[in-house]
Amino acid sequence: MATEIRPIRTKRDYEAALKEVESLWGAKAGTPEGDRLDVLATLIDAYETEHYPMDPPDPIEAIKFRMEQQGLTRRDLEEIIGTRTRIAEVLNRKRGLSITMIRRLHERLGISADVLIRPSRKTAA
Repeated sequence: MATEIRPIRTKRDYEAALKEVESLWGAKAGTPEGDRLDVLATLIDAYETEHYPMDPPDPIEAIKFRMEQQGLTRRDLEEIIGTRTRIAEVLNRKRGLSITMIRRLHERLGISADVLIRPSRKTAA
């Protein structure tokens, strides 16, 4: 019988939970194993969020990633960002995103507004 599920407090607890998740991977939802997998995944996520926080992505990298995901070209961004020149300035970090651009990128490409309002990293000159 499986051991009792406890909070993950230490690196050792974390590693043990990861190992157990690996053994439970693929368990059917609604079964005792599937339920245990769901609970362990939630505990692992909480531990990782606290101990290994990730910075949100850079806005320009997020736009480029979404373009790649959806097979979009710079021309596809014209309705969202504006002229080809403006698109180049934005993607090359020469111009910041306006509120209008942020709204359109959020609505049409589904990029989180929280990501888009962050300052983009400047490229080395």
